[in-house]
Amino acid sequence: MDANGLIYFILFLLVAVLLAWPLGRYMARVFMGEKTFMTPLVRPVEKFVYRLCDVDETEEMTWKGYAKALIIFNILAILFVFIIQIVQGFLPLNPEGFPGVRWDTALNTAISFVTNTNWQTYAGERTMSYLTQMIGLAVQNFLSAAVGMAAALVLIRGFTRKNTDKLGNFWVDITRMVLYVLLPLSVIFAILLISQGVIQTFDPYVTAHTIEGTNQTIPMGPVASQEAIKLLGSNGGGFFNVNSAHPFENPNGFTNLLETLAILIIPMALVFTFGYLIKNIKQGLAIFAVMMILLVTGLGVAAWSESHPNPVIEKMGVAGENMEGKEVRLGTANSVLWGTLTTIVSNGGVNSMFDSAMPLTGMIYMFNMGTGEVIFGGVGVGLVGMLFYIILTMFIAGLMIGRTPEFLGKKLGPREMILAIIPLIITPATILVLSALAISSPEGLAGLNNPSTHGLSEILYAFCSTVGNNGSAFAGLSANTVFYNLTGGLAMLVGRFATIIPAIAIAGALAEKGKVPLSSSSFPTTGPLFVILVVAVVVIIGALTFFPVFALGPGLEHLFLQAGKIFS
Repeated sequence: MDANGLIYFILFLLVAVLLAWPLGRYMARVFMGEKTFMTPLVRPVEKFVYRLCDVDETEEMTWKGYAKALIIFNILAILFVFIIQIVQGFLPLNPEGFPGVRWDTALNTAISFVTNTNWQTYAGERTMSYLTQMIGLAVQNFLSAAVGMAAALVLIRGFTRKNTDKLGNFWVDITRMVLYVLLPLSVIFAILLISQGVIQTFDPYVTAHTIEGTNQTIPMGPVASQEAIKLLGSNGGGFFNVNSAHPFENPNGFTNLLETLAILIIPMALVFTFGYLIKNIKQGLAIFAVMMILLVTGLGVAAWSESHPNPVIEKMGVAGENMEGKEVRLGTANSVLWGTLTTIVSNGGVNSMFDSAMPLTGMIYMFNMGTGEVIFGGVGVGLVGMLFYIILTMFIAGLMIGRTPEFLGKKLGPREMILAIIPLIITPATILVLSALAISSPEGLAGLNNPSTHGLSEILYAFCSTVGNNGSAFAGLSANTVFYNLTGGLAMLVGRFATIIPAIAIAGALAEKGKVPLSSSSFPTTGPLFVILVVAVVVIIGALTFFPVFALGPGLEHLFLQAGKIFS
């Protein structure tokens, strides 16, 4: 990577911080129910929604009530998205006359979009009607993002409230997140994309006559509206099969910059929101420092890896950076930055072919997902995951100093520790178990297009992505089969709810406790030592969990490539 690429990374991160900080302050005011500049416009709509849905915005829920509402909402959403795919052949806005989607693909897709994963085993432009894309998929992009943000908000309330069992109202939380945050940003972003050439139309597909004398069908559709929330909501599911590498989704360098910023801005802003809500900006900045250190480290390794040519191709006389699978108009720096961000933020959108990345780059992407995507992470759930690691870190620190662990004035007892450990164990275990099942069964191996180490990486990446609710893929695995649709659907459900439900339960336990005043014996959580400890815990847990399989997959493939050996 040359100096221009390094400067681009620095300027990009600086711009992201400058945008995220005020957005984080704005979101804190929205979540606290304070008046904002959007209130005169949005408040009447918000009140109408409450009347329409018979919601009392002043009525708060216990953690069990909050979790129950969230689960019911997600079950109904899965059923709705599943049914609309099955019957899309009879519905309007289907100019290409696509039939209903096969049952296993429809089920996988419904789970995928409701869990904010957006894993796509199909080609959107050849499978989904305009109505399905909009009413089924794009709507869930808003709602699934709002659910993730609600999980973060309720956990924050657990730390800030005391001696109560009330944690807010789920229906109010997701309504405000959609109306005050996600929808306005998406409208602005969609307009910017349309101005740069991203299409937004209900016209049928266009048939073009090529200079070779053949006909080519050019897919059309309402792309810009879905592209905006796809990126802002940590969704990632593209209108087209090649996602944001398609010129109708990402036409030029400016749209690529906007879309890359959109991936990061809300997850980054939520860290600042956390600081404002707990009334401790220093604590928010400490967590921000943890995430930024992990981000920069991973980005540096991936950029270094991609800055070197594939040794096998180099022997053919092709030197320079690894441009295989990348858009020439975007280059290596834009591709690596996007790839790193989309895997730390559980976005899953892509602007290059991850299957063509160097082995160490792929390993970084898998590590980002395997550790729970807590480096800023998906909208809401990334912050939740980082707070799990912080609870574990405080337990370790408590053992070191011989004191009961505490964080933000709350004693962390056995219940909180067990609940925080559950997702840190279940999610990686699900990745490894399902990967083992795939590589040891004929059904799992049937979809594999690459042998040896790279084939293992493709299967491992698929389950890192589905369990991590990411949705990106190496794309060398034919996953639109009953086996992968069902195992992938299970993986997505485990990854989503094994994170969110423990978070709500922890919030309930913490809110019932009183506040513990800080003393000279309390472990400081806003300084460099805290930052270093949390970074170490994330890295060590990730390394201990995945090092053996990484060694057999991307690690061994890296050594094979250096020796000039490939498998076909």
